[in-house]
Amino acid sequence: MLKREDFTRERIDNIISEARKYEHFEAFTHKERDKNRKQFLNTLEPGKDLWVFGYGSLIWNPAFHFVEKRRARLFGFHRSFCLHLSIGRGSPEKPGLMLALDRGGSCHGVCFRIAAKDVQSETEILWLREMISGAYKTHWGNINTDNKTVKGLTFIVNRDHSRYIGRLSMEKTTSRILQGEGILGTCRNYLFNTVQCLEDLNIHDGYLDHLCKIIKEKEAANKN
Repeated sequence: MLKREDFTRERIDNIISEARKYEHFEAFTHKERDKNRKQFLNTLEPGKDLWVFGYGSLIWNPAFHFVEKRRARLFGFHRSFCLHLSIGRGSPEKPGLMLALDRGGSCHGVCFRIAAKDVQSETEILWLREMISGAYKTHWGNINTDNKTVKGLTFIVNRDHSRYIGRLSMEKTTSRILQGEGILGTCRNYLFNTVQCLEDLNIHDGYLDHLCKIIKEKEAANKN
């Protein structure tokens, strides 16, 4: 589990430097990341709380401070293992896949409310967490919660980024998830943790559930 203390500029520099020893790794500079965050915050009404939509590891390991968390549904985007992963839960030797929000459909997840007084400090953590490579873009989405609709920040996939590989076949997706492993653990656990947390919220994602079923069957077969 990553802590907020883990998200420092020095650590991000080290991650990028290590990745570039083995392959081309497209990434934001600190100046570009700061500019991107400032541009987004300029669209937030001053003095307002910020809602953030979570669909993957943000659900179970947000690392930023928030004052409220709700089940939520975002329309217009769906979960997809569509990003090449060679850091974190992947490596150049054992590349994996990362979830992103790609256009079309809808996605069940959670939304977090960051208090207005904490928006500056917590979005700094959030951008260091989510915007290392620029593989995501910020998007204002209409998010349905259990009792109302809120407008919030969503990180959607940047289809122009070099890490974007689109939606692979189930066979290729499961193979990449099975092999993916890095300093933060395995892609398998990333998938299993996400599914378990969704189930705890009484949310079921057919795509992720099917991937879990295939992977567990392959793991069982490999043990025999």
